[in-house]
Amino acid sequence: MSSPSSSGQDTSGATPQPRPVASASPLQAVGDGWTVARRNLIKIKRVPDLLVGSIVSPIMFILLFAFVFGGAISLGGQVDPDAYREFLIAGIFAQTVIFGATITGAGMAQDLKTGIIDRFRSLPMAPSAVLVGRTTADVVNNVLTIIIMSLTSLAIGWRIYTSVGEALLGYALLLFFAYCISWVMAFFGLLVRTPEVFSNVTFIVIFPLTFIANTFVPLESFPGPLRWFASWNPVSTVTQATRELFGNLPAGTPEPSGWALQNPVPYTVAWGLVILVIFVPLTVRQYQRAAAR
Repeated sequence: MSSPSSSGQDTSGATPQPRPVASASPLQAVGDGWTVARRNLIKIKRVPDLLVGSIVSPIMFILLFAFVFGGAISLGGQVDPDAYREFLIAGIFAQTVIFGATITGAGMAQDLKTGIIDRFRSLPMAPSAVLVGRTTADVVNNVLTIIIMSLTSLAIGWRIYTSVGEALLGYALLLFFAYCISWVMAFFGLLVRTPEVFSNVTFIVIFPLTFIANTFVPLESFPGPLRWFASWNPVSTVTQATRELFGNLPAGTPEPSGWALQNPVPYTVAWGLVILVIFVPLTVRQYQRAAAR
């Protein structure tokens, strides 16, 4: 009879520790990702301040811009507060979902800081599950935010003048673009490793990116170099696409110049796909490096 050591059995009595799945099937990766997404959604439920913070800010923007600046901004050569409110809402939506995507990066940095990532690594789960779960949970957060923003906008006089299909496409485009940006945010959250540094860096970058665009004012008011940048800024095109799909372009608005603003939907989708192709593998690689430290 062979000895326990020769039969390859562990006689130490220690419980084998689960290890991450090195190569998971797509179905298992989706299942693991959804499990992590549920964990993040439960966290929002138990800490509602996370959701309140992401909702109050855009509502404040809607009310401040609509009623404070609406009577001073000219659209189509005339000042019309009612027309400006409809022009404004698509820009507020675009800005909000982009800022909402930063929750992904801040959450990744926080998980690294608290050591949760090390616990995830000890589980038999797909390596991509943490990233997929985090980005998916933040899409759900953006959906809730957009619903509340839409109700607020309807209360102040905003309306959708196109078909249900076009309106849904507008909302889907916003969520798709935000999902793509969330992968960029996840990469930088893993890179800087602390939520405080991440918040400072992303605010410096995203705040001007969302303002040097047609989010709040027409591009005709921009000086030459800024107008050129804004016309190719994907924030401008996702805003332009949403306005067209909602039917919120004021009468007398001049035709946009430049291919990007004349074809905002394909340009925005192309930007999103390029971001995913570049940042999904980069983020997965950075996650593996950061978790291994």
